[in-house]
Amino acid sequence: MTTGTANAQRFREFKMPDVGEGLTEAEILKWYVQPGDTVTDGQVVCEVETAKAAVELPIPYTGVVHELRFGEGVTVDVGTAIIAVDTDPGAGPAEAPSTASAPQEAVPAEEDAEPQGRQAVLVGYGAAPSSTKRRARKPQAGVPAQPEPVKAALQAELNGRPAAQPAAPVAPQPAATVTPDARPVGAGTAGRPLAKPPVRKLAKDLGIDLATISPTGPDGIITREDVHAAAAPAPAQAPAVEAPAAQVAAPAVTGVVDAAARERRVPVKGVRKATAQAMVASAFTAPHVTEFITVDVTRTMKLVQELKQDPDMAGLRVNPLLIVAKALLVALKRHPEVNASWDEANQEIVYKDYVNLGIAAATPRGLIVPNIKDAGSKTLPQLAEELGELVATAREGKTSPAAMSAGTVTITNVGVFGVDSGTPILNPGESAILAVGAIKLQPWVHKGKVKARQVTTLALSFDHRLVDGELGSKLLADIAAVLERPKRLITWG
Repeated sequence: MTTGTANAQRFREFKMPDVGEGLTEAEILKWYVQPGDTVTDGQVVCEVETAKAAVELPIPYTGVVHELRFGEGVTVDVGTAIIAVDTDPGAGPAEAPSTASAPQEAVPAEEDAEPQGRQAVLVGYGAAPSSTKRRARKPQAGVPAQPEPVKAALQAELNGRPAAQPAAPVAPQPAATVTPDARPVGAGTAGRPLAKPPVRKLAKDLGIDLATISPTGPDGIITREDVHAAAAPAPAQAPAVEAPAAQVAAPAVTGVVDAAARERRVPVKGVRKATAQAMVASAFTAPHVTEFITVDVTRTMKLVQELKQDPDMAGLRVNPLLIVAKALLVALKRHPEVNASWDEANQEIVYKDYVNLGIAAATPRGLIVPNIKDAGSKTLPQLAEELGELVATAREGKTSPAAMSAGTVTITNVGVFGVDSGTPILNPGESAILAVGAIKLQPWVHKGKVKARQVTTLALSFDHRLVDGELGSKLLADIAAVLERPKRLITWG
């Protein structure tokens, strides 16, 4: 057995697993261990955030942490090693296989050594290796950088991925420029320019050689501003005009503020990235139709107050959303054709004999839509219990990817923000979404007289490929009818 093979068996690498359904990357939120710490098989070593949820990762090895390959806040591709563990620390010193720098100098995954083949991970398999290679463009002498590549690279930085660069010959590495204090420009202890991983990535995207940049950061560190300054096109020089000797130079223009100084750029990642992709895919795939109805829900509000005093509902969260959810489930039972999905690949409509009821939840991480599995078969107390657990878990940021998959219809309660209504966008793969507006006291004709009644507006968006206008209208009308007279929960249920 060679030394390299022995080291590989001793130092085990744990790769970023696919913790969801086909997710390709995750951001490391927090490390619970540091190099030198002892870990055991199954111990949670870090928390990562995917496009769907925050998940804690257990490590499948026992030993001593040798190296953390990436620091907190770094987005890592699935299948990339994130931690190395010495499984035989008593065997003495040995050189561990390493393909990345320490966490504070962590580089993007594409700079790591390519794994051989698809590697088995904790859940599923790592991403297949890519043969695509990127080479940074080198600035040509005497030619200023062009604005469009800069703009494209900045957009790529915003998206959290390097911009595609056309292949270009790699020029020889220029020698480090010597500054007046005889220190190489941006050079580290080993001649490597000092810069943080995001700055290195930005320079690579812009085709800027870090060795040619004069650092302005502390301890000779190259900053993001240094890279932008090096990438900015050189200002055009106006032709010199000889002015009369008696003419006094014009005063400099004051009061001009750089707009970039008052802007903030935040990488699009995690839940925001997933939400954006899902909404675009839904809006431009499923033909949406939205219908509205205004309904008197005074009797529903009285029922909510009565249920809060009911011993069978003790300890459960009872609110108007619970009754709205039950009303939607009753209406779907009367119109089961709505509960379906469109299979574009097979050109089929898939009718579903179960209802996984999604509840759109606004969380600190962004909008997520967990769902209550088989909600149509649950009693009102069971529905209230699961609804309360769903909301609590979402607020804590602990919703699992499984809880957000396989939804069929969704409710979004915009009324909690004081909004009357809206035109909700379908959750991808679902047939309908119901928006519930704010419940307000309004003048309403009741039994022939104008009275103050509690009124709300419902908006139902549906996929017109699946649901015709008549069917969608009947569903919305039945939901409103139940909320107007809640006893229909019994007569129709």
